[in-house]
Amino acid sequence: MRSWPRGARLILNVRRLMAAHQESKRPMEPFTKLQGQYLAFIAAYTKLNRRPPAEADFQRFFQVTPPSVHNMIVTLERRRLIRRTPGRPRSIEVLVAIDQVPTLD
Repeated sequence: MRSWPRGARLILNVRRLMAAHQESKRPMEPFTKLQGQYLAFIAAYTKLNRRPPAEADFQRFFQVTPPSVHNMIVTLERRRLIRRTPGRPRSIEVLVAIDQVPTLD
């Protein structure tokens, strides 16, 4: 393992933090119609039931397979449209402003 002087490690860590901060400030990419429907479902379900939906709820509503639902959830999280807490069920949170979420069809 390479040994770095303490100051160099600090600078490297600060650069990593600054890069991560800049990445979090980048403008949000537009989402597809289907992604918008998933976001709308999360928002509506959470408002009606006072808790986020489980993946099984998505399966019933959209009539799709479990892998399809999971892939969409992972895609939404990767695109920073939602946030989940690892190890905690029903922890989906929409990160898009509510006025940008389309209506549920």
